[in-house]
Amino acid sequence: MEHPAFEQKLAWHCAPALMGLKAASLLSLPAAEYPGLATLAGRYNASLRGPRFLVLGHCRKRALLLVYRPELLEEALRHPLARRILADAGYPAEAPLPWLLRRLMDRLKREGEFPHEVGLFLGYPSEDVVGFLTDPDGTGCKLCGCWKVYHDVESAQRRFLQFRRCRDWLLDRLEQGSSLVSLLGGQAA
Repeated sequence: MEHPAFEQKLAWHCAPALMGLKAASLLSLPAAEYPGLATLAGRYNASLRGPRFLVLGHCRKRALLLVYRPELLEEALRHPLARRILADAGYPAEAPLPWLLRRLMDRLKREGEFPHEVGLFLGYPSEDVVGFLTDPDGTGCKLCGCWKVYHDVESAQRRFLQFRRCRDWLLDRLEQGSSLVSLLGGQAA
């Protein structure tokens, strides 16, 4: 299962989630270039241990692929503040992860834009999601990087650096001829 261009895009946009440093990443792909994205995602799910791939939604021009680590995402969504935000958005407090993901997919489809709680599903700190909910134009954010930071700037700066190094490492290995399956401990499909 070799898809070098796809794997380069995954590495650039999703390296921290692929490598287990972040709960999830979201990749927007041209629908015309990936008409069989759900099948491709299924092949990676069957081949890789750890990261999971889920097509969250699509329109005529774009498809949204969520790359996530179930255990990290469940942990992020169990944070008390995250639970409160999700409850306010209509998610049951004790719902299992697959149900929460289906609810997110439904909201994306119905609303046609990103619901604000999507940051929780991407593993952003709950405090920063609250900051964005109250300040969506970002005028009060303290740092803008992988997300708008309203709370702990030092921690976010460390994480952003860690994410950048992770991405660079993964891209370098792919450019040297490795595949995601070989790098992430999977089995060729």
